[in-house]
Amino acid sequence: MARETNKPAERAPQKGRREVRQEASKGAVHFSFATPAKIEEIMGRTGTRGEAIQVRCRVLDGRDKNKVLRRNVRGPVQLGDILMLRETEFEARQLTRSGRGSG
Repeated sequence: MARETNKPAERAPQKGRREVRQEASKGAVHFSFATPAKIEEIMGRTGTRGEAIQVRCRVLDGRDKNKVLRRNVRGPVQLGDILMLRETEFEARQLTRSGRGSG
């Protein structure tokens, strides 16, 4: 029985690893769908070190237009900024006044 040596052996993807697909167009940029939302109120800082800011924002477009959401944002933001949200289904938990500095 003769074996073909010039073809690489095909393997099944290992458990826990994703198969990498070759794209036809190299260097192409693909963006995920996002919905714009305008910041209306800055509610306070959250996170164990205060690294996130909780804001209320109004969705400007899409299925949930004019819906007001509470979201946690990393980085500097101010009133009137536009956030690009990947989803508009879930809200962040409400801030509680407990812990250090609430006294």
